[in-house]
Amino acid sequence: MNEVIIACDFKNENDLNVFLSSFPNEKLFLKIGMELFYKEGPSLIKKLKDQGYKIFLDLKLHDIPTTVYKAMKNLVLLDVDITNVHAAGGIKMMEMAKKAITETDSKMKLIAVTQLTSIDDETLKKELLIKTSMEDTVLHYGLNAKKAGLDGVVCSAFEAPLMKEIGLISVTPGIRFKENATDDQSRVCTPEMAKKLGSTYIVVGRTITASENPYTEYLRCVKEFC
Repeated sequence: MNEVIIACDFKNENDLNVFLSSFPNEKLFLKIGMELFYKEGPSLIKKLKDQGYKIFLDLKLHDIPTTVYKAMKNLVLLDVDITNVHAAGGIKMMEMAKKAITETDSKMKLIAVTQLTSIDDETLKKELLIKTSMEDTVLHYGLNAKKAGLDGVVCSAFEAPLMKEIGLISVTPGIRFKENATDDQSRVCTPEMAKKLGSTYIVVGRTITASENPYTEYLRCVKEFC
């Protein structure tokens, strides 16, 4: 079943709670990223889980395999629904992250970031010195994630069909309605288009969180995508 994940890029817990007060009867799927996690710490995750929210903990681990393994052993204790690593860390690093999860019998899904949706083809080639196309790069990283035993990847909706072909779930940020600004994203699409392309989850941030009526915009996303 498709699900909408709300990117909660707030500066502190109070701002998050103000936002969540707009959804009194909804048990949402929330993405908690670096900004909020580094400010409030693991205690925030425990509170949100106790309140019945699903959590995608978006910390994008990327380090040597042993360090990622030890870090993931701690993250497993938070009982989140999804967390992630960077596919650029390589197969061994991803395997060690997965090992930390399977050793505890956790049902937490582990996904790998392929290329950020702020990266375009020009940046890929000129700054990252990756000469293959975006599509080929994401597919290769996806195949590496599958070899490592991961559940899926973070990619743009445009690469979701490739991930579906190789049996991986796709979590796709860069979601906007047609009338919204793209902000710092390069590869963006609408919820409706993401559904047609086969995304498993969409991650929606400012389209909902910066709206005058977040609940209305959330329901619009659900209607188009789910």
